[in-house]
Amino acid sequence: MKKYLALTALLLSGPVAAETIAITGATIHTLGDIGTIEDGTIVIDDGVITAIGAAVEIPTDARTISARNSVVTPGLFDPISYLGIVEISLVDNTVDHRQHGTRYSAAFDVAPAINPRSTLIPINRIEGVTRAMVAPAPASDGGSLISGLGAIMNLSGRDNYVEQPRAALFVHLGERGAGLSGGSRAAALLSLREALEDARDYANNRGAYDSGRRRDYALSRYDLEALQPVLDGEIPMVVTVNRASDIEQVLQLAEDERIDVVIRGGAEAWLVADQLAEAGVPVITDPTRNLPSAFESLNASLESAARLDAAGVTVAFSISESHNARNLRQLAGNAVANGMDYEAALRAVTVTAADIFASRGGGPLEVGQRAELVVWDGDPLEVTSFADAVYIDGQEIPMRSRQTLLRDRYLELDTEWPHAYPR
Repeated sequence: MKKYLALTALLLSGPVAAETIAITGATIHTLGDIGTIEDGTIVIDDGVITAIGAAVEIPTDARTISARNSVVTPGLFDPISYLGIVEISLVDNTVDHRQHGTRYSAAFDVAPAINPRSTLIPINRIEGVTRAMVAPAPASDGGSLISGLGAIMNLSGRDNYVEQPRAALFVHLGERGAGLSGGSRAAALLSLREALEDARDYANNRGAYDSGRRRDYALSRYDLEALQPVLDGEIPMVVTVNRASDIEQVLQLAEDERIDVVIRGGAEAWLVADQLAEAGVPVITDPTRNLPSAFESLNASLESAARLDAAGVTVAFSISESHNARNLRQLAGNAVANGMDYEAALRAVTVTAADIFASRGGGPLEVGQRAELVVWDGDPLEVTSFADAVYIDGQEIPMRSRQTLLRDRYLELDTEWPHAYPR
């Protein structure tokens, strides 16, 4: 039992204490104004990047990490994740990303349900995922087309892991939204417009509402309050939608209601790429999705991401699950293989999500920023490359997870450990 507890403590332990560190000899993709630096050096002092470049003076007290033949990038940022709120999808008691029923919609906030000790977090962070937008999902057996509020989480293991609660509102339109609204896309759009109109009316007439002198609203008071940051332009509305005509309706809705929207899914977004670029609306998509799994995605294409990027659309990638956020870089590699610019694809799994959600971390590698980066042993978009070191919010992360502990446990069989753990 003592050994088991020690192993558990090792797995759940937080980041290594800060110090002065110099990472030398690497190819550094800053994804910022500095661009890409060959044979570069990054100096991190007390968690903050103090120098970055090809000719950097290394402090005498620095711990030097030789990264020759390695690549340094910002950390991976998953813009649609269920990390910390889904542990085993087939075990209902470990699933907290959706609610059943319609009592709450916009006010459903996933942040209080996040488990920072989920075994899935170390598994993903040692493969470069440093930050995620933890999002709600619609119920599988009905519910509201407004799923609720997502939160930006860093994967450092520190106490303040939720850095930005209530950072985006999530909505489902298209086929899913129609199914949640009586069977028609028109009804779904009408329901969403009614919710926004009610929230705006509520904001302008709180006193009358409190004294019972205002009409009934379609949503609860909590939901109406939750919609205010969307109406005020403080957070975006992330709309899951795939068909090109549905995307056009979302663009019209955003213009009419004067709100910021983000397209999630976007299987046919490339068909309306010019409109998306003109409106400045980002798209979060899976570039490997090319099969018409539904009528709303008949025009899905492996070249979708490249076409969107070429048109000037801001593009980010996501798998939209809890277990395999670490495969983000494979999405980027496939996008490059199908015509997308390498740097744009790398941005799509790193700094773009930070831009979309105005994250306080996870941006380009720049002097003055807290270090959030990954040292890769090769091209990060190659499946055979792995992370050698990960820094989150200025601190070095232990490169261990439940999987690495199990691997090491059984690499050496001639030990005092039993071949199976007794109950």
